[in-house]
Order: sequence, then structure tokens, then C-alpha cells
Amino acid sequence: MSRNVTVGLDGSPESRAAAEWAAREAKLRGLPLRLVHVWEPVPEPMAQAPLLGAETQAHWSERIPREAAEALRLRHPGVQVEAEQIPGRPMDALAKTSEDAELLVLGSRGLSGVGGFLVGSVGMSVIAHTDTPVVLVRAGEQAADEHEKDPAGLPSAATPYRPVVLGLDTGHPDDTVIAFAFEEAARRDTALRVVHSWNLPPYFAYGLPVDLELNTELGRQEAAALTAVLRPWRQKYPDVRVVEESRSGSPANHVIDASREASLVVVGRRVRRSPFGVHIGPVTHAVLHHAAAPVAVVAHD
Repeated sequence: MSRNVTVGLDGSPESRAAAEWAAREAKLRGLPLRLVHVWEPVPEPMAQAPLLGAETQAHWSERIPREAAEALRLRHPGVQVEAEQIPGRPMDALAKTSEDAELLVLGSRGLSGVGGFLVGSVGMSVIAHTDTPVVLVRAGEQAADEHEKDPAGLPSAATPYRPVVLGLDTGHPDDTVIAFAFEEAARRDTALRVVHSWNLPPYFAYGLPVDLELNTELGRQEAAALTAVLRPWRQKYPDVRVVEESRSGSPANHVIDASREASLVVVGRRVRRSPFGVHIGPVTHAVLHHAAAPVAVVAHD
């Protein structure tokens, strides 16, 4: 199967927002958009019920992707839209179907009253079980949310994109994650804001006197390490403006703060081939739940 942008669709507001975001991303990448609707066959006793039977369920399951595809073709001319229905458990089927995709896009409910996501068990499981980059899009996400406001201060999709934010660990930088972030910034013709955090010295935890000179030197070293990691990438992507931010404190908090002015947030997930299950990592987990922009999780070894 040809490469594509795949989106999981179940008819919910969050999955519709994800489909719209995926269509815009497919256009940026010049790829077809694949809508995948996963449905679980009803148990045999329920299949005999006239209002809940297999035929009724199949009808609604077919209608969801078909109508969504028709609407997306109208709103995004030039984007090839395909719709597919797959039986099975959503978390398993989506992880499997993502193998043919350059990107998998999923919807997530917004947290009531504050910015951020409520990532369900399906989304978390798919992220943890696929090596394909996964983007989480919150219900209500609009194209204008990814762009700067117009001169009058109003939301607009015709203005330049907001920066792409990359959360980077200079101790374990991964080329796959960095390349993904630079490519996304290049596609959007926007800046890449790279956020790096480092731990405060132990005396902060024990209430000892602060060594300002040591703090300053640590800050210089961490900033220099960030610059060194990004130097070859600046040369590879000379048209991408890079903003480096190296701060002490919580990595997740700094990335979440930066997400409020971002078009997209990019974080990594280390692939752990372990018989004891898979892990997303505490920073990525926190960013997934609290970022105010779509979040791309890029798996890496």
C-alpha cells in the first residue's frame, strides 16, 4: 500500500477534529488521506436484536467513514481521501494499520476548563504499540489555532504558522525525533522552538545556600550542549529559523508552557523491547495530557 496519512475515525467530535487536521497535514505532505473506522462485531445474542443487530451496526459503521470522506473531499480539494472499515479491537487494528502510514492521527477529548487532552486507553495503547509517529488532536481544534492572529488580533488560517515546538533531551538526542520536528517546521515555513531542560543542583532540594556562580556555569554548559546538538541540523535545514531555549526545571512543564504558542509539539518515545510491557515515558505522558496544541509522539530506539 502507498504511503499515506491515516486517521482513526469513530464519528466523535475529537475524531472529526483529528480528520480535519490530518487532511491539512496530508496536503502539506502531498500524500493521500486514509480514514479508518474500526468496529467491534456485536456478540451473537445482541446480533439477533432487530435494533442492535449486526446489519444495523454495519450500516452505521459504513456510514461514518463514507460521509466523513465526502465532507473532507469538499473542504480539502486536491487531497485524495480514502475510507476503510476494519473489524476488530480499535487499539489493535489502529496499531496494525499504522504500519502502512507515514503518520497516524488520533482524536482526544479536551480537558474541561483548561488546555490539554484527556487521552483515552485506546490512544495511549496505540501510541505505545506502534513505531509510526502518532499525532493527538484535541476536540475543537481549528486550523486558525495553528496560525498567528491577524493584524486585528483575530484568529485566522491565512496568517503564518505558529512555531513548531520540540522537547529535546541533549543527553540522549535522537535523529528521528529531531528530523521529524525540522521537517514539520519546514513544511509550515515557520520557526522551530527547541526546548531543553536540566535539573537544578541538589542543594535546592536540601535548602542549602544557592551557589549562583555554579548555577550560571551549569546554564552555560547546558546551553552549549543544546547548540552543539542542533548545529548540524541548522546546516541541513538552513531555511528553518531555530530558537534555542535551555532552562532549569521540569522538562514537561517547559514544553507544556511553550505549547500555548505552538502549531505542533513534537516529543519522543523510547522504544523498549521488553516482556514486561511498553512505556511512554513520564515527560511525554505529561505533555500528551496537558499540551495546548496537537502533539506528535515519535518513537525511537
